[in-house]
Amino acid sequence: MKSVKNIQKITKAMKMVAASKLRAIQTKTENSRGLWQPFTALLGDLPSADVKKNVVVTISSDKGLCGGINSTSVKISKGLHKLNSGPEKETKYVILGEKAKAQLVRDSKKDIELIITELQKNPLNYTQVSVLADEILKNVEYDALRIVFNKFQSVVSFVPTVSTVLSPEIVEREAESGGKLGDLDSYEVEGGETKGEILQNLAEFQFSCTMFNAVLENACSEQGARMSAMDSSSRNAGDMLDRLTLTYNRTRQASITTELIEIISGASALEG
Repeated sequence: MKSVKNIQKITKAMKMVAASKLRAIQTKTENSRGLWQPFTALLGDLPSADVKKNVVVTISSDKGLCGGINSTSVKISKGLHKLNSGPEKETKYVILGEKAKAQLVRDSKKDIELIITELQKNPLNYTQVSVLADEILKNVEYDALRIVFNKFQSVVSFVPTVSTVLSPEIVEREAESGGKLGDLDSYEVEGGETKGEILQNLAEFQFSCTMFNAVLENACSEQGARMSAMDSSSRNAGDMLDRLTLTYNRTRQASITTELIEIISGASALEG
């Protein structure tokens, strides 16, 4: 009973810590949504784009005790890997976080291009994430980057999401072939940069902005899921404590009753 009480104290404390962290990061997350939306309007988000070199960027947490949030991301990443694999296609992983690393290293080690952990060791900011995005772009060759993360909706709700960032060459190809990117040439461009250079800069900036939002969304979802998990654990500990207390009281009462019966029986035998 004492150990259950101690566990309940720990889970309640962890819930309060998660709530505090969630409040701190939620405002940042909501503000970051305005960064990637203009790029989606301009360059689109084409998950169905057929390309040869795919890179699945799986974002997870470094710590556990937050429900199935990391398992969901890994499951979707594996599905994307399978969907975009073929005789003339190549699909690699870039992993952010210890939990996705632990799951994917077991059966997809040869397909892992880059692993980055301890991302949330310091408070998240755009500078930190842009350096991280630059490191990914320098170390992988890609036609499409497919970022898998959990989009925060509320403390008890998050949505597994995939954002697609295309390389400048694929964006140009899609624009030339019409479709959703067909009106890209209708924009006026000032300065002496070529179309290729502009698309290169836009693709890099789009990736860093999308990554910044994805990392914050996932961190928010992680704290919300941890709050829910710790709340559930605290209630389960309380239920277990009630059952243990009931069992203890019944056992103690039975013991007292047995002792009283023995005393009364002994006294009756002496009188007889």
